[in-house]
Amino acid sequence: MTPKIQLTDVHKSFGPKKVLDGITVDLPAGQSLVVIGGSGSGKSVLLKCILGLMRPETGSIKIDGEEVVGLPQRERERVLRKFGMLFQGGALFDSLTVWENVAFGLIQGQRMRRAEARERALAKLAAVGLAADVAELWPAELSGGMQKRVALARAIASEPEIIFFDEPTTGLDPIMADVINNLIVDCVKQLGATTISITHDMHSARKIADRMAMIYKGRLTWVGPAAEIDASGNPYVDQFIHGRAEGPITMELRR
Repeated sequence: MTPKIQLTDVHKSFGPKKVLDGITVDLPAGQSLVVIGGSGSGKSVLLKCILGLMRPETGSIKIDGEEVVGLPQRERERVLRKFGMLFQGGALFDSLTVWENVAFGLIQGQRMRRAEARERALAKLAAVGLAADVAELWPAELSGGMQKRVALARAIASEPEIIFFDEPTTGLDPIMADVINNLIVDCVKQLGATTISITHDMHSARKIADRMAMIYKGRLTWVGPAAEIDASGNPYVDQFIHGRAEGPITMELRR
């Protein structure tokens, strides 16, 4: 069966700095892949390359078997309709009400009528546990946890085939983080979506992942089932998941 997402030997550099150094990974439809790794390891650049926001120097990125590296703008927009995105920090528009935030892609991207888009937005807000009266509030009137739920509602509003989650629990207390994790699992299961998440939060990673991949200095040092991560036998993974300063992962400190 054709993978939903397939990366083969993807390289991306900024000047002399290699950020992605030969990434190869497949993701079947309906699976959840969580990419773990420290800051600056290449996680966000990986997502941007898949989305076409950045172009790798070499390598192949296929969505449903279609090569997307170098696609013309109009063709890229067609492929992007398959995607939803939960941004780190929520990234809500302060000048739009909650429902307008959720419906933004429907109105601007799909040209859906505002009345229809509002009904879809209310349904997605309900799916993440927010009442209809929240729809008319402004983002500044919401708590951090509510903002994250609104951002999740926006990510699923178009009922995408693929969803990216960028640090979905950053800045949340442990209880609210677990609420968000549960909502992600439920919403993804309901949509049957394929997902890639990047996170430092191992509790979140364990909750939402079918498979995990560890990235370090632009390379995947381990890929495997989430259930096997504690027994990976990989020193990079072991150091990261236990948060140890000593090990093969080194932090560059200026003195």
